[in-house]
Amino acid sequence: MVKTGRISSKSKLLAGALMAIAPIAAQADTPLKSPIKASDMIEYTTPGQTDADHLYLEEVLGDKAIAEVKAWNDRSLKRLTGDPRFAVLEGHALEILNSKDKIPYVSYRNGETHNFWQDAQSVRGIWRKSTLKSYLSADTEWETVLDIDALATAEGKNWVYKGNDCLSPEYEHCMVSLSDGGKDAAIQREFNARTKAWVEGGFVTNESKGGSTWLDKDTQLVGVDFGPGTMTASGYPMTARIWKRGQALGSAVEFIRGEPSDVGLWPGTLERGDGSREIIITRAVTFYDNETFWVPRKDGVLQKPVKFPVPAKSSMGKEFKGQMLLTLNEDWRTFKTGDLVSFAMDDFMADGEIAMVNLVFRPDARSSINGYGQTKSKILMSISRDVTSAAYEFDWDGKAWNSKPLDFPANGSVSIGATNDKEDIAFINSESFLSPSTLWTYDTGAGVSTKAKGLPNWFDASAMIAEQFFATSTDGTQVPYFVVRSKSTKLDGTNPTLLYGYGGFEVSMNPSYSATRGKLWLEQGGVYVLANIRGGGEYGPKWHQAGLKTERQKIYDDFISVAEKLIADKITAPIHLGIEGGSNGGLLVGVMFTQRPDLFNAVVCAVPLLDMLRFDQLLAGASWVGEYGSPADPVEGAFLRKISPYHNIKANGKYPEVFFLTSTKDDRVHPAHARKMARRMQDQGHEFLYYENIDGGHSAAANLKETAKRLALQHVYLLQKLKDGK
Repeated sequence: MVKTGRISSKSKLLAGALMAIAPIAAQADTPLKSPIKASDMIEYTTPGQTDADHLYLEEVLGDKAIAEVKAWNDRSLKRLTGDPRFAVLEGHALEILNSKDKIPYVSYRNGETHNFWQDAQSVRGIWRKSTLKSYLSADTEWETVLDIDALATAEGKNWVYKGNDCLSPEYEHCMVSLSDGGKDAAIQREFNARTKAWVEGGFVTNESKGGSTWLDKDTQLVGVDFGPGTMTASGYPMTARIWKRGQALGSAVEFIRGEPSDVGLWPGTLERGDGSREIIITRAVTFYDNETFWVPRKDGVLQKPVKFPVPAKSSMGKEFKGQMLLTLNEDWRTFKTGDLVSFAMDDFMADGEIAMVNLVFRPDARSSINGYGQTKSKILMSISRDVTSAAYEFDWDGKAWNSKPLDFPANGSVSIGATNDKEDIAFINSESFLSPSTLWTYDTGAGVSTKAKGLPNWFDASAMIAEQFFATSTDGTQVPYFVVRSKSTKLDGTNPTLLYGYGGFEVSMNPSYSATRGKLWLEQGGVYVLANIRGGGEYGPKWHQAGLKTERQKIYDDFISVAEKLIADKITAPIHLGIEGGSNGGLLVGVMFTQRPDLFNAVVCAVPLLDMLRFDQLLAGASWVGEYGSPADPVEGAFLRKISPYHNIKANGKYPEVFFLTSTKDDRVHPAHARKMARRMQDQGHEFLYYENIDGGHSAAANLKETAKRLALQHVYLLQKLKDGK
C-alpha cells in the first residue's frame, strides 16, 4: 500500500478508479434512481432495441436479469473451462496466488509489523503481526490478530476484509471494516488488537459507504448513511457527526453538512506533533474540486468550521515539522499545476490565512510525483520520469526544503510503501516488468536501507526483454508505451499480443512485475504491451486533464496510435491483437472495439462503464461527472452519445468477439453496463462471451480461488482468439 500523506479519512473511495477498477457492490433490487425519459431513448431499426427495453437488467437481483446472466455464464464457462488449457492455467494462478513466497506487505506500528494474508488455508484471510526483527528474518514468526475465515463461519457471512483503523500511539483501539461479499459498502466494528476480541458495547456502524475515524479513544468522527437526506446523489455520506462511546449511532450529533449534488463529505483528523488531533473535513464538491475545513474546538465545544484558503483542485496532506503539505492540480499564486507545496499550520490556525507558501518539489514536463509518505524525520517521495521512477528523501530545515536521491534499483518502478509519521522505519518497493518485486526497509533516521522480502522468479525472464517506445497521436503528442516480449520474437506480424490501458482519473500505469501475467501469458508465447495514454497521471495533472470530458477522444486516439504502431512495426497484426481494460479501462476498450473494430480480434472488457447516457444514474456514477461530463448537459451529453459504446454498436457492424467480466456485488460500477451491452450485442447477432461473478465487488473476485478462475478464463479466451486464431 502506498500512503500519500493525506489527512486521515479512510473513506474517500471516490475513484471508479484503481482501479477506479475494482467492481462495485450491487444493492439488491434497488429501484432505478430515475426512470428513463423518452428523449433519452435511442431508437434502432432492429426491433426490441430501445434503451428502455434493457432497463430490467439494472435490477441487480431481478429474476429476469439473473436468468440471462446465468445463461450467458453457462455458455461461456462451457467453452472456456472445456479447453484443456483452463485447468493448467488455473493451477498456475492458484499456485502463485496461494504461494507462501508472496511478499507479506506490512504496516509498522510501535515496533510491530502488521499484515493481511490470504492463501489456500486462509481463503478470506488473516490479520497477523510480528516483530520487525522476526519479519526481517528468513522464517518470520506470525501471531494471528483476527481470522476472517473463522469469523465468517461463526457469523454465517461472506465477510471480505477491508482494512483496519487503529488509534495511535498504542494502536489498541481499532475499527475493522468488513464487507459482505466484497462491496464498497461495509460495516465498521470496534476491535481490541491487544486482547484480540470485539469490544462489547463498542462502536459499530451500519453497512454503508463512508466510515469513521478516531478523534480519541471515546470519540469517533463518522460519515455513513443515517437515512433519507444524509447521502449524496453519488451514494456517499453528506454529513459528518460526533459519536461518543456508549451513544447509539443514530444519536451522533451532526456538525457539518454538504449538498446532495456533492460527491461526498469526509471527516478526518490531523494529528499534530504534540499528539493532539484537529478535526479536518473534506467536502468533495466534484470528483476534482474540494473544500477543506478545520473545525476548531474551545473547551471541548466545536466552533464554526474555517475553510482553508487553498485552490479547489488541490489535495491536502499531513503536517510535517509544522508544515502542511498540499498537492496542486491547478496553478495557484506563483506555483504551477503538479507542484507539491507547504505552509505553516500554526499561521493558518491563528487567523485563517496563509501568508507564506513554500515549494517542496516541482516536476518538469517529463516527470510527475508518483506518491509520497511521511516518517518521523523525513518525507519520502517516488518521482517518475518518462514513466520509470526513483525514490527521494525530503526534509524541512525551518526555512526551506532540501532533497536527495535514494539508492534503489533503477529502470522500473520504485514506490513508497507503508510509512508512519511516528516512526523512522519505512517500506519501499522496487520492481520492473521482468524483475520480481523487492520490499526494502528504509530507516530515515539512520539513512540505511535493508532488503526485507522479495518475490521468487515465477517465470523465466532471462529470455525476455522490456522496451519503451513512443507513438505519435493524432495531435502530435508522443505517447509512451512498453513492449514486453521474448528476445527471440520475430517481427513478422504473427505474435499474439495483449495491449492494456486505463486512461483516466489521473491513475498512472507503471512498470510492474506480475507473476500471473508472466506465467499465463508471456510464457505461453504472448507479447504484453502497456500504453501510457492521456487521462492517466504519468506526466502529472496536465496529462490527465488533457482528456477530461469533451476532450476524451484524445485518450482514445492515443490508444489507437499505439495499436497502429504495433501493427506497423510488425510486432503483431489485427488478427493477433487483443486489448484489455477494467472499470474506466473497460470503457476504453468498449470505445475501441466500437470505433476501430478492424484493429482487434479479442477484447477483455472488465467491470466496465458502457452506457454513457445513464452512467450518472447508476450507483456511484454521479461522482464521475467531473471526469466524463454530464449526460444532461447539451454539449457534454452530445459528446457522450458519440462515444458511448452501448449506443454505438451497430447491427450491420463487424466486431471482434468480446469477453465481458463483471460482478453482481459491484456497488461502484453497476453490472448493468456489461449486461446491457451484452444484451444489445445479442439482439444484433454479434458474438460475445460473458462471466458475472456473484460475489467479489469491483475487483470481480471475493477470494483468491475466484481470482484464479477469472484469470484462467480470460487467458484461455486470449489464447483461443490470438494464438489459435479463432
